[in-house]
Amino acid sequence: MGEIDEDAVAELGGTDPDAALTLLAEMVTATDRRLARLAARLAGRLVLEVARTGKAAGRGIGRLRSLPADRGEGDLDLDASVDALVTSRAGGVAPGLDELRVRGWRRPDTAVCLVVDRSGSMGGERLAAAAVAAAACALRAPREWACLVFADRILAVSSLDRPRPAAAVVDDLLRLRGRGTTDLAGALSAAADQLARASARRRITVVLSDCRANAGVDPVPVARTLDELIVLAPADDAVEAGEFAAATGARLAALTGPTDVARALAVTLGGLRA
Repeated sequence: MGEIDEDAVAELGGTDPDAALTLLAEMVTATDRRLARLAARLAGRLVLEVARTGKAAGRGIGRLRSLPADRGEGDLDLDASVDALVTSRAGGVAPGLDELRVRGWRRPDTAVCLVVDRSGSMGGERLAAAAVAAAACALRAPREWACLVFADRILAVSSLDRPRPAAAVVDDLLRLRGRGTTDLAGALSAAADQLARASARRRITVVLSDCRANAGVDPVPVARTLDELIVLAPADDAVEAGEFAAATGARLAALTGPTDVARALAVTLGGLRA
């Protein structure tokens, strides 16, 4: 009682990470509190590892820009710096960094708000998927990201103006309990409020839900006001999510397990289309 074979968990995580994550997430709710704490620690460690491995397939959308050398890094922009170089050579003095320009790739800043549906039952696989989604969002938009959970009410686990460490958010999500009806419109409105505070130009809402709304107003008009919307839904229950995505122009990823979350977000948040 109260013991976990960490070597066995590591072996399972290497061969079937979805099964390992689901098992540990279920154990987090064990009545044996020592066992639950051990499971939470191991689950958090594995969640972060899985989130990191879902790497984007490319550099993402970026643009080459020229800026003063004292305010950026990159290769010397000879065309833009030629006058300063000629003048400095004629005067026998080295040019100042503020007189030279460099060129380098700059990826656009991204703000992300993750919205997790906690209505209905929250089993091990759903808990693990939510935790992986949070970790992946935090890793890919570390400067500005938020996490909301919702049913008939919305709770901010981490907000843009009061950010929390990814590990703490993951731990909270692994301990979620299912409850209430599904006010998807209210959750999307709350996500829009979060992203309105962001300084990033690219603002993405990620919804982890089957999109079976049964409370609040129609979520479709609200969803259409969002800059970008990504819907993550279980592959075996994605009919309503597919209809919602089609009606709102959202991008849909049907998930077969928690590791699919990392892969889907690596692509979508990396600026590439799946």
